Amino acid sequence: MTPTMNDQEKSVLQKFLDENVLFLGPDPEIMGNHKLAAETPEEAHALSVFNDADQMNLVRHKLQTACNESFDMVEQMGAAPGAKWGDLISGVWTAAGDLALSSAGGVLLFSVLTQHPVKFILKYWVKEPTVGVRPGDIFLHNDARYGNIHNTDQSLILPVFHEGKLVCFTGAMVHEGENGATEPGGMPSKAESPFDEGLKMPPIKVGENYTFRKDIMTFLQNSVREPKLQLEGMKSKLYAAMRMESRIKEAIAEYGIDAVRATLRRTLTSTADEVRRRLRDWPDGTIRQNVFPDGTLRENVLLRLRLEMTKRDGELILDFRGSAPEFTNRANNTILASCKGMLAQEFLTFVWPDLPRNQAVFEAMTVLTDENSSLNCSVNAPNAQSMMTFFPSFTITQLAVPKLLYSSTFKATDVVSGWYNMIVTFIYGGITQHQELVGNLCADLNGMGGGARATRDGEHSIAPIFAPMADIGEQELIEEEVPIMKIVPNRVMRDNQGFGKFRGGHGYQQIATVKDTAAWGFMTCSIGSKFPSTHGIFGGYGAGTFPLCKVKGVNIFDEMKDRRELLRFSIEEIMNEQPFKNATYTTHHMGMQLEWAKTGELYMLTQGTGGGYGDVLDRAPAMVADDYRDGLVSKRTVEQVYHVVIDEATHAADLEATKAARAAERAKRKRLGKPYAEFVKQWETALPPAHLPFYGSWKDPRVIHRGSPTDTCPSDAIVGVMMPDPKDVRIAKLEALLAERGR
Repeated sequence: MTPTMNDQEKSVLQKFLDENVLFLGPDPEIMGNHKLAAETPEEAHALSVFNDADQMNLVRHKLQTACNESFDMVEQMGAAPGAKWGDLISGVWTAAGDLALSSAGGVLLFSVLTQHPVKFILKYWVKEPTVGVRPGDIFLHNDARYGNIHNTDQSLILPVFHEGKLVCFTGAMVHEGENGATEPGGMPSKAESPFDEGLKMPPIKVGENYTFRKDIMTFLQNSVREPKLQLEGMKSKLYAAMRMESRIKEAIAEYGIDAVRATLRRTLTSTADEVRRRLRDWPDGTIRQNVFPDGTLRENVLLRLRLEMTKRDGELILDFRGSAPEFTNRANNTILASCKGMLAQEFLTFVWPDLPRNQAVFEAMTVLTDENSSLNCSVNAPNAQSMMTFFPSFTITQLAVPKLLYSSTFKATDVVSGWYNMIVTFIYGGITQHQELVGNLCADLNGMGGGARATRDGEHSIAPIFAPMADIGEQELIEEEVPIMKIVPNRVMRDNQGFGKFRGGHGYQQIATVKDTAAWGFMTCSIGSKFPSTHGIFGGYGAGTFPLCKVKGVNIFDEMKDRRELLRFSIEEIMNEQPFKNATYTTHHMGMQLEWAKTGELYMLTQGTGGGYGDVLDRAPAMVADDYRDGLVSKRTVEQVYHVVIDEATHAADLEATKAARAAERAKRKRLGKPYAEFVKQWETALPPAHLPFYGSWKDPRVIHRGSPTDTCPSDAIVGVMMPDPKDVRIAKLEALLAERGR
């Protein structure tokens, strides 16, 4: 017979357990909840005495200006490329931990992420006698498992008090880059566990009385490749947080403490109410959409991300169940909270950009995923390259939303096609021309091609999907700091457009080399070189696919010393014409781990395009002719994609000949067309092809494939995938080849 405990014994046991927690790991209760905290008694009182809309608007503008001002401070003072080019936000959280206001620009997906570490501080440190939360305390955090994108981002949080009571928090988040990971630059695609991903800081107190503790600062600097970057990054965020604290205290002095509390709370609830009101304007229904990431950054595989998006009254349900499983030793997994942040970015930037930048924009939405999937990975799975799955999760949502938004009577923006979604840039590490050890990334990722809109073409290399106002930097300034030289820094590539009635914006080429360094390595971290990473809508074409291209075994500075005519200004020309005779010309998928480069060797990347909108045969011939004259499309594309005839003498469209060519193409379409049921019968298969390394559900979302038609697991009990080392795979192939030849 099992003995039972009385209430006193249970109380003693519970007290012992509470006082002897082995490890405060990520809190599932905090991490799984993106909703607003319940209204506090202080907020309820404040709303009862301060509820004048005009006065509240004045306070809100004052606080919003403080956020924007502090954003500018970090951008001007920060040392990291991410700080200099706008990959950051600053914000104000309520005393309950909800992000109520953030800077107008920057990485807005932080707005649905940053409440998690603040709520961890409130839950675990306020009453903890060895930590506590007091005026002037400084908290730092970077571990995505406690609420962030990936470990290269660092958040600094400062509590704000008034007359001894906690009023709110201020702080800033920056993509700092270097964090001591197994590869330089902060985003190690080679990471096979969280312990390869560098600094793993839960929310930790790093200073008191507005001053950093020297011992902790020394520890952090000793843990990364760029100690001065760590110091300067922390200082810039601290001073920005202190400036916001000062502005908040000014607002309290002018309007009263109740005014600030009421404004922060009302900003959140009003945003949530407005989102629900706008959702009710959308038609009820369910949209289904798929995207297919084509790699883990270490091998070419095909992952399925599956979305069933249901709009019901004032609620939006995003059901990703049936998507690819997690990879237990690959860095392309996503923490669910990170995924939610990226999904919120779609609504903050592309659907309702007029709404305040806060977490309440996602209040009316529910996200459903399978546990241990690539979009909701376990805490033991690496996630340094979570962008390889949560960027496509953004895209799948962006492709589905127009099918509901199109019928809405209110639109805050145009209906837009799929934006280009990959970070095509160079991550680097090595010794600079100034003999400094560095590791970070170039800001070229901020120039993604814009999606076509319902009324006009997409913009060329305009902005990244994660930041509405960011910059790509000045190449001359970059060359002063690091030994990277861009032979071609930013030039659009011909035919790199999502074709359609309105075309997507082109991405640009980057042709880079190095000089004046004893050791320098490049990395790249993008998918979409085998299978398009984004698509068009309503008949528009998706992005093209481009690999990483390399010219090795050559020093172009020596080759061109007296022969400048060898230089080519596009990847297409260099790879096709091969002007350097003794060099090796190779291509590689865009997931390249750190590779040491020699002086004068070329590494070449291309940003992709935004998706097209509408049928290519509906594009105005004059617009096609303009693109042809501008060098954006080839004659082959003009004739075989758009079916436009160009007069070579004038480079104008021949309207009569074009009309005939398009009529012929429409007749061809009719001849090739099939009834839908017949098409499906011929197209669908019961299982994935045996030769295809496919991950995710095929027909039944409850059955997850793990790389082959026969290796499956149920979606409610996913078994993570362990991938072999690519070097071992290569060695096995070579050994098999030798065995075949009898050696």
